[in-house]
Amino acid sequence: MTPVSFRFEALADGHDRAAFCCGDDALDRYFQTQATQDIRRRIANCFVIVETTASQVAAYYTLSAASIPLVDLPPDEAKRLPRYPTLPAVRIGRLAVDQRFQRRGLGELMPMNAVHRTIQDAAAAFALLVDAKNDQATAFYRRYGFRPVVDKPRTLFLPLVTAQKMHVTAAAAGPATSSAADPSLPASRYQTETSRRT
Repeated sequence: MTPVSFRFEALADGHDRAAFCCGDDALDRYFQTQATQDIRRRIANCFVIVETTASQVAAYYTLSAASIPLVDLPPDEAKRLPRYPTLPAVRIGRLAVDQRFQRRGLGELMPMNAVHRTIQDAAAAFALLVDAKNDQATAFYRRYGFRPVVDKPRTLFLPLVTAQKMHVTAAAAGPATSSAADPSLPASRYQTETSRRT
């Protein structure tokens, strides 16, 4: 089986956005027509996974500043935090994988990469936030430790302290798959087998 190599990059003019097709018209249209405008206006940043052999964009996700009201957190989480009315957060606004590269585990790498980037940022944030568009997306994020906020089952958060502990545990356990590098790193190369379905 031929290994395929990928890397993370910040979206730039040299990336071919027109060919991207994930099967969701809204996500495709955003990436093709709106993402670079949001970057220029400092509304959001966009990061892509590039298949290195053909330099094709295999996936993308966006990050933007956000906040979460303390009262929206589950009581067991809120009681451990200072009594500020809101807490700083970073929102994963959009996340999509091109149909040509789906079911290769790329979707799970993007939240990991988002955690790494957010932790490394100069500005502190309590959590990552996501707005899942359906029950399937909600289940996807919950597999990686995201929890729903109060009364909003499709708005989920992942405390970055929790995410850091998960990454330390995963690193100590060693690689569980054929991935060639730590997926938390922002510009690492990854190798997946073309037949792998995750």
